[in-house]
Amino acid sequence: MIKRALQHTFSLLNVDHVRLTSRWNYRNIISPYYRIYYIDGGAGEITDTHAALKLEPGFLYIIPSFTLCNLSCSHSLSQYFVQFFEESSDGLSLFANNRTILKVEATPLDVMLFNRLLEINPGRGINRSDNPRIYEKDIFYKEYQDLNNQQSTGAYMETQGILLQLVSRFLNPNFYQHHEKNVIPVKIMETLSYILVNLHQDLSVIHLASRINQNIDYFSRQFKLYTGARPVNYINEKRIERAQHLMATSRMTYSEISVQTGFDNLSYFSKTFKKFTGMSPREYKKQIYTVGFNHIN
Repeated sequence: MIKRALQHTFSLLNVDHVRLTSRWNYRNIISPYYRIYYIDGGAGEITDTHAALKLEPGFLYIIPSFTLCNLSCSHSLSQYFVQFFEESSDGLSLFANNRTILKVEATPLDVMLFNRLLEINPGRGINRSDNPRIYEKDIFYKEYQDLNNQQSTGAYMETQGILLQLVSRFLNPNFYQHHEKNVIPVKIMETLSYILVNLHQDLSVIHLASRINQNIDYFSRQFKLYTGARPVNYINEKRIERAQHLMATSRMTYSEISVQTGFDNLSYFSKTFKKFTGMSPREYKKQIYTVGFNHIN
């Protein structure tokens, strides 16, 4: 009997039903978490590097983590939204090959799932000021894990199930292109896990190859074959993703984050951060704390 194990789980960040105004207008947004919207009134628009999608009633939309996009509302927009972090056993995102916004027609079950998610997770909306002087002092993302830990086992499992069901709506093979890879060799898979656990340590190609007793050139070719990236690029990408996560969930300074993510100095960290995100750490931090504030209940 063949058994399948889920490799991806999700941690709830926020869920709410809001009425947005024209103040909901942001460009070049990139976040370390997923967003799913269900639109039940009004109109808006999301654009990414590939296309522009109209936000219209009766549809679900997903913005995968680390997807660059623009958000706008010309007059008014009523939406359910949920924001959540992804964890995976192999460190590879479910949407690693699909960093694009997807849209599907909603069903009555989708609406029921959103309402149930709100019912079992009260007070998980974004009810903060859009004044930078306030949100810089009160980093609200730090609270999400404590709230998840306080859930009863039943509520936690039901929340997980609902998030899995909502995400599954976007895995239709007609538009979700999952690029199946060959089975990753044990040594490469173990190296991926080692990298994620040790982002703050020395991760030179020489070190990674020697710890699994492989020739440097052979290791580099194998690594690129199964991950699609050279070791240095893969490591820097994971370090910047970790830095984005720390910016959203901690009070660490940029210097502390650069150390925690393995960069030799703040200047190199800032340069690499901008290369991967298109903005400086300061610009990025400001945008992740302002998106979602400008709404009226």
